[in-house]
Amino acid sequence: MKAIRRFTVRPVLPDPLRPLCDLARNLRWSWHAETRELFQAVDPEGWRASGGDPVRLLGTVSAARLGELARDRRFLRRLTAAADDLDDYLHGRRWYQSRTTGDQTAGDRTAGDRTAGDRTVGDRTAGDPAADEPPAAIAYFSPEFGVTAALPQYSGGLGILAGDHLKAASDLGVPLIGVGLLYRHGYFRQSLSRDGWQQEHYPLLDPNELPLTLLRRPDGAPVRVGLALPGGGSLHAHVWVAQVGRVPLLMLDSDVEENGPGERNVTDRLYGGGSEHRLLQEMLLGMGGVRAVRAYCAVTGHPAPEVFHTNEGHAGFLGLERIRELTDRGTGFDAALEAVRAGTVFTTHTPVPAGIDRFDRELVARHFGPGAELPGVDVGRVLQLGRETYPGGDPGVFNMAVMGLRLAQRANGVSTLHGAVSRSMFAGLWPGFDPEEVPITSITNGVHAPTWVAPEVLRLGARRIGAHRAEDALSVGGSQRWDAVADLDDTAIWELRRELREQLVHEVRARLRASWRERGAASAELGWIDGVLDPDVLTIGFARRVPSYKRLTLMLRDRDRLREMLLHPTRPVQIVVAGKAHPADDGGKRLVREMVRFADDPRVRHRIVFLPDYGMAMAKKLYPGCDVWLNNPLRPLEACGTSGMKAALNGCLNLSVRDGWWDEWYDPDFGWAIPTADGPTTDEDRRDDLEAHALYELIEQRVAPRFYDRGANGLPERWIEMVRRTLASLGPKVLAGRMVREYVERLYTPAARAHRAMTPDAAGELAEWKARVRAAWPGVAVDHVEVDEVSEIAELGSTLALRVRVTLGDLTPEDVEVQAVAGRVDTRDGLADARAFPLKPAGGGGPDQQGRWAYEGPLTLDRTGPFGYTVRVLPAHRLLTAGVDLGLVALPADSAADGAGVLLR
Repeated sequence: MKAIRRFTVRPVLPDPLRPLCDLARNLRWSWHAETRELFQAVDPEGWRASGGDPVRLLGTVSAARLGELARDRRFLRRLTAAADDLDDYLHGRRWYQSRTTGDQTAGDRTAGDRTAGDRTVGDRTAGDPAADEPPAAIAYFSPEFGVTAALPQYSGGLGILAGDHLKAASDLGVPLIGVGLLYRHGYFRQSLSRDGWQQEHYPLLDPNELPLTLLRRPDGAPVRVGLALPGGGSLHAHVWVAQVGRVPLLMLDSDVEENGPGERNVTDRLYGGGSEHRLLQEMLLGMGGVRAVRAYCAVTGHPAPEVFHTNEGHAGFLGLERIRELTDRGTGFDAALEAVRAGTVFTTHTPVPAGIDRFDRELVARHFGPGAELPGVDVGRVLQLGRETYPGGDPGVFNMAVMGLRLAQRANGVSTLHGAVSRSMFAGLWPGFDPEEVPITSITNGVHAPTWVAPEVLRLGARRIGAHRAEDALSVGGSQRWDAVADLDDTAIWELRRELREQLVHEVRARLRASWRERGAASAELGWIDGVLDPDVLTIGFARRVPSYKRLTLMLRDRDRLREMLLHPTRPVQIVVAGKAHPADDGGKRLVREMVRFADDPRVRHRIVFLPDYGMAMAKKLYPGCDVWLNNPLRPLEACGTSGMKAALNGCLNLSVRDGWWDEWYDPDFGWAIPTADGPTTDEDRRDDLEAHALYELIEQRVAPRFYDRGANGLPERWIEMVRRTLASLGPKVLAGRMVREYVERLYTPAARAHRAMTPDAAGELAEWKARVRAAWPGVAVDHVEVDEVSEIAELGSTLALRVRVTLGDLTPEDVEVQAVAGRVDTRDGLADARAFPLKPAGGGGPDQQGRWAYEGPLTLDRTGPFGYTVRVLPAHRLLTAGVDLGLVALPADSAADGAGVLLR
C-alpha cells in the first residue's frame, strides 16, 4: 500500500542530549572529525545506515538508546565538549575579525592593473579610515552548493567549489551569506544498465528530513518571496536555511501551496527543464535571492551585504533586482547601474562560449517590463545588458555572462590560465584594447582541506605538530606548519599510503558489487569481485563530469597497450574511474558506456573499474586512496579542475595536461605533465592519438618505474619524496582558505570601498559623466606625436622627451588621461609586456584652438632589445576602477606617426 500523506516525525531528545540537535543542524560536523565521531558513538550501526548524516541518525535512534546515553556520564562529557567547541567556533575572533585598516593590502589588482593603461582610482576615499574596512557582509550567489552528501544540491566542480568557499569563509570568520535554490530532486543519481548505459534516478528530497530550517518571521509565519510573472501570475518561494558553520546558506524552494503546478516545479531539478524553466530558475535565484537576503537580515539582524558576488552567470539577475531597489527610491536607471556595479563581483568558470547560458531575447523581454518583473524599468535597458555587441555576437540572444560582466565592476577567472582565456573570450566587450588589458583578473580556486583530507592523513600531521595546529594549518594555512611534513619518516608515509589504498580497495569492491546487483547480476556471478584491485598495485584515479572535453576515454585510444599496462607482470597498474554525463548528453553517455564495456572485460576487470554515482561520499574515499590522479582535458578548456588539488592534499601525485591550476603550479616534484599537441593544423583525432601516446609513455617509463623502484629498505624512496614535497609545498597553495583570503583582499574589500564611495550623488555624477564622454568620444583623436631626434639604436636608460597634440572636442583634460604605452615589440610591431606612462597637459584648449591640447612627458628606455611605444587617450574619472572600463580609446590614426616604433637594441 502507498501512504496518502507523509510526515516527518522528529525525536524528542532527553534534556541532557538537547545539544545534539544544534550539532546536527550545523553542517560544521561535515568537516569536524570529533563531532562526527560523537554521532557515530550514538549508534554505530545507525550511523553507517544513515550514510553519516546526523539528522537521519537522530530520527532512527530508539528511545531506549537515548535514555541510556542521557545517563552515560562519559558520553555527556564528550557532548558538552563538542557543544562548547562549536560555540567557540561560532563566536570567537578569527582571521577576518583580526583584520584592521592597517592590515589591508592594495587589493584591487586586476589584469589590467598589471598592464598598460589601467589605474585604480575609484576605490580611494581619502581621509575616511572606515573606507578601508572589509565589508560588513558579502552575499555569495551560486546555482549549486556541494557542502555535504547529506545535502545533495550539486552536480560537479562548480557546486563543490561553492561549498568549499562557504566552509573556508566560515573557518576564516568572513561574514558571508550564501544564496542558492533548494532542488527537491537534487541532481540525478546514476546507475548502469546491464550493457553499461547510464540510467538516471531522481529521489524526492523532503526538506524536513534535511539539515535545514525554514526561515520564519517573528510571528512564526514562513518568510515568502515572490516574482511577478507575465499575465498577472506569480512565483512564490519559501526560504530554507542551512547553517554552514558561521555562514548561513539561504535556499529558495518553489514547492509551496500558493504556486500552481508549473511554478511548484521551478526548483524541481538542478540544470533540468527547457529554456523558460531555466530562465525562471535564474530569475528566482538572482532576484528572489536578493529579496531572501533582505528578509533574512531583517529577521535575524545580520548586517546587510555591502558586496554581492555572483558565482557564474546563472545568478546575474541579482543586479537587476538591486537596480530595482534603487529606482523604486527615485534613483535613475543609469545612476542605479553605477551604484550596483561598484559593489558587485562576478566570477566566470567557463572557458568556452558554449558553456554560457543564453536565452532568446523575446523570452527575456516577456518576463520584464509592464505586467511582469521590473515594470518601472524600460525593458530595452534590460535587454541591452545581455546583448552580444561584439563581432560575431548573436543579436537575438541574451547572454548571462555578458550581463554579469556589465553589472560587475570586478570580475575574475578561476586560474591564471583561465583568466587569460576569459580576457580573450570577452575582449569584444572592450573594443580597441588588447586582451591583456581586459579587466578580468584571476583568483585560482582552492579546496577545503578539512573536508577532503582523510582522517588518517590528519592524524599523521597531528602527531607531528599537534591536533589543534594541524587543523588550523588545514583551514587557515601557514607554510611553517606544512613544512613540518618534510620531517615525516619514510616508513610512516609509505604505511599511510598503503592503508589508504587498502581502504579504497574495500570501498571499490563494495560499490562494484552493489552496482552489478543493480545491473541484474546474481550474487553467484560476483565472486570475481573479491579479487578486484590489489592494495600493493599502483593505483590511478580518474573521476569527474563527462563532457567531451574532459576526455574520459582518452586512455582507451590504444586498448592493447592499456591492457599491457594493467597486466604487466612486474609493474602493473590499476585504474578507478567514475563520472556522470548530463542527462541530455547522449554523447557523454556513449563515452560512459564505452568505458564500462572495457572495464567489464573479464581479462582486465580486476585492474580497471567504473563506479557509478560519483559524488562527495565516493570522492572522500577515492582521492586519498589513489597514488596518481589523472586529468587529461583538451587544453585550455579546464577552467581550474580542483579534483587534483583534493588528491594532492592526501599525498596523491598528479598526472595531468597543463591546464587550469596545474598549468601554474606544476613542478616535477609534484607529478608529471602530459605534453599537449594543440596546434593550428592538428585535427582532433590526431591530437587525441598524440596525447594518449604521451600518456602511455609517461606511465610506462616514468610513473610506474618510480613507484616500483624500491631501495635497500624495501621502500620507493624517490616516490615517497614526491609525496612529501606534494604535501609540504603544494598543500598550502591549494587551500580554499588561501583562495577566500585573496577574494577578501583583492576583490571584496576594494568592492566595499567602491560601494561606500558610490553615494547617490556620486553615482549620479558618474552616470552623467559617462553619458557625456560616450557622446563626445567620436571627437577625440591623437593628432601628432613627436620626440627628440633619436637614431634607430638607443642606449639603455636614456630618456625620450615626448610631445603630443590631441583633440578632445567637447571634453577637457579633467575627463581624460593621455598615456605613452611602451614595451617590447614583436616582428609585427605589436607591443608586448607593455607599461603605461601618463603625460601631462602642456597648454592649449583656448577659444581659437578648437579643443586641441598639448601633452608632454619623459619616456625612459628601461629594457634592451626591440622596443617601441605608442600614445593613446583614455577616459579618466576618480570613480572609475580602470581606464579600460568604458571600452573607449583613441589611438594615432597612423601607427607610423613621428617617433612611433623607436627601437632599442
